[in-house]
Amino acid sequence: MSDKDDKGRAGRALDAANFFLADVRDGLGPYLAVYLLTEQHWDEARIGLVMSIATIAGIVAQTPAGALVDATRAKRLVMVIAAIMVTLASLSLPLFPGFVPVAISQGFAQAAAVIFPPAIAAVSLGIFGHAAFTRRIGRNETFNHAGNAVAAGLAGLSAYWFGPTVVFYLLGAMAIASLLSIVAIPERAIDHDLARGLDEADTHSEQPSGLAVLLTCRPLLVFAICALLFHLSNAAMLPLVGQKLALQDKNMGTSLMSACIVAAQLVMVPFAMLVGAKADRWGHKRFFLAALLILPVRGALYTLSDNPFWLVGVQLLDGVGAGIFGAIFPVIVADLMRNTGRFNVAQGAVITAQSIGAALSTTLAGLVVVGAGYSAAFIALGAVAAIGAVVCFLALPETRQSADDNPRPRGKTAASASAIAAE
Repeated sequence: MSDKDDKGRAGRALDAANFFLADVRDGLGPYLAVYLLTEQHWDEARIGLVMSIATIAGIVAQTPAGALVDATRAKRLVMVIAAIMVTLASLSLPLFPGFVPVAISQGFAQAAAVIFPPAIAAVSLGIFGHAAFTRRIGRNETFNHAGNAVAAGLAGLSAYWFGPTVVFYLLGAMAIASLLSIVAIPERAIDHDLARGLDEADTHSEQPSGLAVLLTCRPLLVFAICALLFHLSNAAMLPLVGQKLALQDKNMGTSLMSACIVAAQLVMVPFAMLVGAKADRWGHKRFFLAALLILPVRGALYTLSDNPFWLVGVQLLDGVGAGIFGAIFPVIVADLMRNTGRFNVAQGAVITAQSIGAALSTTLAGLVVVGAGYSAAFIALGAVAAIGAVVCFLALPETRQSADDNPRPRGKTAASASAIAAE
């Protein structure tokens, strides 16, 4: 079979993997808050705490997960094991609904799920190379959001008839399909040196930079701070909306949550496609800044009405911000780490930062809700994103230009070139 045939088959398998992993990689996601609120009768602060504990487990695992993806040549096997762990941990929730078992099971699920973003990005880079990477990531995110929309739609319809626990069975079905898709990716199509960010023209002689590059590349540190602030603002918004909807109508809580997710995911699809098609031409920083700026607007709009249709409508803005962020994130990291051989561990390090933001987000939001109400929580979360937008605008360079101006830097100089561009 020719290289072209391998790439075609790999591309189709990646499409399917992104579609089916969309449900698996997030585990129960926002449904966890609805389930614990309506079925287990937990209060908002307790829900926020257990979700933060789970996220902390992901923080601990994230950077080692990126390093593992850089080092291993069994990337497909790593993803298969992670998918199985996420599924088993989530399916155990109805059987062991106490605080400690829930915290432990969701911690395991979160720790396993952190392997997917760097692994999918690494496999994509290893197959298609830097020149086609932005377009491929846009395609990955398009199928990921389409998978989320389909899964959420099925969950909403099924939950209306059978109750919130139906999401556990849906997760199991999607997990089986994702495993088959991952295995279908041809192993021989993946260049594992290229997958870690080394140069296409000299992948086998170039040596990876030291891990100190993660701390000496100033634009990477700025990007990590902005990613942290994005998730500190964004992570708690959808769970808060789900809680508001569930408090209005317990029986419709999961179905309305699914409507929110479907609405956002449908919007994410064209915006992920837009990033893939236009980011290399329009600039990577501009897209990232737009993703940050949409969050204060969204937070303010949530406070204007408790009407379910209004809340679902505002949730469309989540599709704009998250759709852009998900597609542009690995592209910017690849820009900054090009030819260092540390692409995936850098992804892991930045995702660690954003995971810290997500962990603090749910706890912060839960405490503000208990103390001052939902509207105050939405305003506070929006203000955090506004700070992130200011940092991005003032301190983050245009990464696409720095990559173009230094097309073939070697080793540490790839990150160094980005640092020079910031000065």
